[in-house]
Amino acid sequence: QVRLAESGGGLVQAGGSLRLSCAASGNILSIDAMGWYRQAPGNQRELVATITSGGSTNYADSVKGRFTISRDNAKTSVYLQMNSLKPEDTAVYHCNALIGQWPGLMSQNYWGQGTQVTVSS
Repeated sequence: QVRLAESGGGLVQAGGSLRLSCAASGNILSIDAMGWYRQAPGNQRELVATITSGGSTNYADSVKGRFTISRDNAKTSVYLQMNSLKPEDTAVYHCNALIGQWPGLMSQNYWGQGTQVTVSS
């Protein structure tokens, strides 16, 4: 079993900052990549940012320059520093990880339950 536990969401005024955390636990052999996605009411889930095991990052155009994704040294946790937040950043933010559990088997995609981020104007 693998679990992704998110924390750090909340209510913040426009222009403020939040830091999201996600910790992976369970039967984990390796984590190839981790990332954050978000889903606003009535919208599809969209990519926010991803980071590979080698440290390469990718960001949605809408968050470039405002959000920063990082991982811990053990590479089992991922963080999202969100600055200059806007009302349109309001969404449920989900942690995602591509995790290998057994040698020789393909890695699988896992999702956290999500944490609510609300930005008031």
